[in-house]
Amino acid sequence: MKPLIGISGSIIIDQGGRFPGYDRAYVNNDYVQSVLRGGGIPFILPVLEDDETITMQAQAMDGLVLSGGHDVNPLLYGEEPRLKQGTPFPERDHSETILAKEMIRQGKPVFAICRGIQLLNVAYGGSLHQDLSYMETESLKHDQYHNPSQETHTITTEPNSVMREQFGQTTLTNSFHHQIIKEVAPGFKATAYAKDGVVEAIEKIGEDGFVLGVQWHAEMMTKKHESMQRLFDRFVEEAKTRRKK
Repeated sequence: MKPLIGISGSIIIDQGGRFPGYDRAYVNNDYVQSVLRGGGIPFILPVLEDDETITMQAQAMDGLVLSGGHDVNPLLYGEEPRLKQGTPFPERDHSETILAKEMIRQGKPVFAICRGIQLLNVAYGGSLHQDLSYMETESLKHDQYHNPSQETHTITTEPNSVMREQFGQTTLTNSFHHQIIKEVAPGFKATAYAKDGVVEAIEKIGEDGFVLGVQWHAEMMTKKHESMQRLFDRFVEEAKTRRKK
């Protein structure tokens, strides 16, 4: 049987139509299609508040994609919100933290994207810059706004990493974010950087299996860029291997 891949969802509020103000559980379809092409069976995991039910979500899945979205609540890493901090979604932070930790506890693969890498880093004791402007040095342009599949800046990978195995020493990515990792969480290592020093990927150290976060939106690039689809292929293969054990 193909591996079951959970994709963390969010809630979108209808702005018009027949039901303005109505909450809808959703995730962008690029995640679903990238998992399908990789050979997995995608399931959208709604935001839940009951810890036991969230744990059961994780137990049912063979792999987890932490998707993009809201800014992570800075209170989780010991900071008060600064002027450029976006609106947080505390219930989603809570739900995804339990999901990620339970998946990793079980040795199941986790692939965290954009907000996902930030949440994963904070969940394990790391911190964030609440906006790129709070970096000590000037940053590159990290939000291209349009053309989601377009490659816009270079990243350099670190030796002995999944990033180096998948992309070689350098590759090009898209970019849609204003927050970045400040302190990498204990037990993780940064394995790719932009040329301004922004952390573009982290990986878990040790024998916990495939636990990878990327700052760019790889799922938006998979249709046009084979290297990005291969990243999903690798993740799904890891989930398949784990399922057989």
